[in-house]
Amino acid sequence: MHKNELRAKYKALREDLSESDIEELSLQIANQSLTLDIWKFEYYHIFLSIAKHKEINTEYLLQIIFGKDANVVVPKVKDTELKHYLLTDSTKLKLSKWGIPEPEKGIEIGAEHLDVVFMPLLAYDKTGNRIGYGKGFYDKFLSACRPETLKIGLSFFEPEDQNIEASKHDIKLDYCVSPKSIYRF
Repeated sequence: MHKNELRAKYKALREDLSESDIEELSLQIANQSLTLDIWKFEYYHIFLSIAKHKEINTEYLLQIIFGKDANVVVPKVKDTELKHYLLTDSTKLKLSKWGIPEPEKGIEIGAEHLDVVFMPLLAYDKTGNRIGYGKGFYDKFLSACRPETLKIGLSFFEPEDQNIEASKHDIKLDYCVSPKSIYRF
């Protein structure tokens, strides 16, 4: 299946989820993530959910990270790339033109400082290839991270059986967390 067909398939699957489904599945994903050996680091990058796209509610993961006394870093789109800002009690968020909650300003953290990156995706396969919204923001961002930075996808769904076609710029996941399983690549 072509990437655009997979995007359409998973957008439709998400569309069928109710608000209560999203909350329950998001909580299951957060609980699954607790079994990963990733909670000893300093900087965790996490996306803030786009409600209109029925993305995973990352609030549960945020609470886990804050409970570990670690630093949360959130993205902001600037031109054609992502910038990364420390999320604090005083951070003011504003919806972008795409409906993404983003910090208005704050302390910028370089990609080279990040230890763990939780990322949104639409689909993934059993080898760690992933499909996002197709803009390439995350691939560009991940290429600036240290090689040992853990890349963790979050998905309501299980992986595709067929391998997803990857380009030379695509960066694979280290893990993907679904409500029922954790996949290691």
